[in-house]
Amino acid sequence: MNMMQVMQSVVWAVLLWPCLVSLGVPLECKDEQGSIILCASISKEKLLDRVIQHAELIYRVSEESCTLFEEMFVPFPMRSQRNQAGYTCATKAFPIPGSKSEIQQISDKWLLHSVLILVQSWIEPLVYLQTTLDRYDDAPDTLLKKTKWVSEKLLSLEQGVVVLIRKMLDDDMLTNSYYEQGVAPYALQPEVLESVLRDYTLLSCFKKDAHKMETFLKLLKCRQTDKYSCFLH
Repeated sequence: MNMMQVMQSVVWAVLLWPCLVSLGVPLECKDEQGSIILCASISKEKLLDRVIQHAELIYRVSEESCTLFEEMFVPFPMRSQRNQAGYTCATKAFPIPGSKSEIQQISDKWLLHSVLILVQSWIEPLVYLQTTLDRYDDAPDTLLKKTKWVSEKLLSLEQGVVVLIRKMLDDDMLTNSYYEQGVAPYALQPEVLESVLRDYTLLSCFKKDAHKMETFLKLLKCRQTDKYSCFLH
């Protein structure tokens, strides 16, 4: 390839990249030369690695966001009151397998679809969270940026998991019905104290579910190599 062809390729890549983003490229997948490629075109093993890395980052940032919110807005005595006030996680129906026998009994399909349901159930609540945090007078920019980043990366993770399901399960029967099974809507505008507890609960519950996403994906990867030796430590 001569220099002119290289320059033309770069120009086309720059011109087409916004279009690819708008169409929802699953993740920023790169080949061995570092070039951006469609995630659907890489092997399922490499895609699973990238999805796991994505989930790890989301969990880490969600943990940082929860801690930052707690330190900024939640007095210590209130940190044990949210459960007593009835604020419970709505997506707790996905327990992490606790024994080796349970791990062996679950299927790859259950793991992948559980991750997808968890991801999709949090898309709208995180949009709500960004809106409500904007109303805090002294919310630090770091917290706002972290929640916005997580919300955007969650969409990328959703697309990556969808591609992974199609690659690993040959399953094209995917609908948006999962959205209806997620976290309850947060359309109310409560008093300040109640609002803080709601948002704190939201962040805490998302952190727990982000950990489940990461755990399920890592378990899935382990099962690809040796199904009978996988165990969660």
